[in-house]
Amino acid sequence: MAPVPGCMTTHIPSSALPFPTRKNSIGMEFIEIPAGTFAMGSHETEKARHDEVPKHCVTISRSFYLGKYEVTQAQWDAVMDNNPSLYKDPAHPVENVSWEEAQVFIQRLNKKENTQKYRLPTEAEWEYAARAGTTSLFSFGENKQAIAHSCLQHAKKAEFVTCPAGDKKPNPWGLYDMHGNVWEWVQDWYDPDYYATSPKNDPRGPETGKLHVLRGGGWHSTLSLIRSAVRGNRPPDYRDNRSGFRLVFNAR
Repeated sequence: MAPVPGCMTTHIPSSALPFPTRKNSIGMEFIEIPAGTFAMGSHETEKARHDEVPKHCVTISRSFYLGKYEVTQAQWDAVMDNNPSLYKDPAHPVENVSWEEAQVFIQRLNKKENTQKYRLPTEAEWEYAARAGTTSLFSFGENKQAIAHSCLQHAKKAEFVTCPAGDKKPNPWGLYDMHGNVWEWVQDWYDPDYYATSPKNDPRGPETGKLHVLRGGGWHSTLSLIRSAVRGNRPPDYRDNRSGFRLVFNAR
């Protein structure tokens, strides 16, 4: 992919892997993602691009812990005492949850753990972690690798259903299902023109809006919709059997 002039993507030496991890009281695992710089968005030659423009340089100035997996149905039930998912299986990611309901889960988990450190990732944090130092369409490389390592039921011509969390190969930084399985809510409000004016360091999205961003594509998606750069958007009360989330834990 074409580089952004003057933007040097942070590459992590293999000796630094695997990154440190931590686990909470309900079994959620988090991987420490180091600070770094990357080119966010897609180049004009990337097929199926829409609102991922312009491609721009972003620096994540502080490390953060990101969920190794999408939040599972078992973890949701442990906090919320219910399971809203259509495809019910404790080991599968929770789905059929809105951005607003994800916020309630976060509030209750923070209370349960006596902290205020859980939250959704920002859009920039999510893409930085999904790319994992790569600049290709997917963190696995190109199309054939993405088909093999992502939960895409259409590609497999299998039953339309989610996959167990962590069933596929992780990305280079050890994160599972960053491509496919369920779309993941992030914290940011959506604005199709935000990339043109967003700050270079730690962007957190527009201050207000009507839609929130989702990332990563889902089990139903085509390859073009699970690219690292793809942005989805829906109202904060929207839910369906293709949307879930993963969390950040702020260690500091």
